[in-house]
Amino acid sequence: MNAHTDVQIIEHNGEPTFAVIPYADYLNLIPRDENEYIPNEVVGLMVKKRYNSIKAWRKHLGFTQKEVAQKAGITQAALSQMEKTDNELRSGTLDKLAAAMDLSVEQLTD
Repeated sequence: MNAHTDVQIIEHNGEPTFAVIPYADYLNLIPRDENEYIPNEVVGLMVKKRYNSIKAWRKHLGFTQKEVAQKAGITQAALSQMEKTDNELRSGTLDKLAAAMDLSVEQLTD
């Protein structure tokens, strides 16, 4: 929706209540693939509890550190350290963590 979009504003009691846009523009706003979005619950954990994306996703999905570490082929201690920092992780590590939680790498990167 970078170009001009015709928007219809619907008011109730003189206050804007709804904005109606053409259906084609709406389709451009929604993710085409499940792996393109981050659920509100994950964002909430990142904002409210200051979790990094790895910990927020793990908590949201209901995994323990041990479960994710085993699936990713790393130690639980290593995962614990990754969850405490906002360090840039190697792409191979991100690939392993994403695969362990059935996510895309893009969903894990802040």
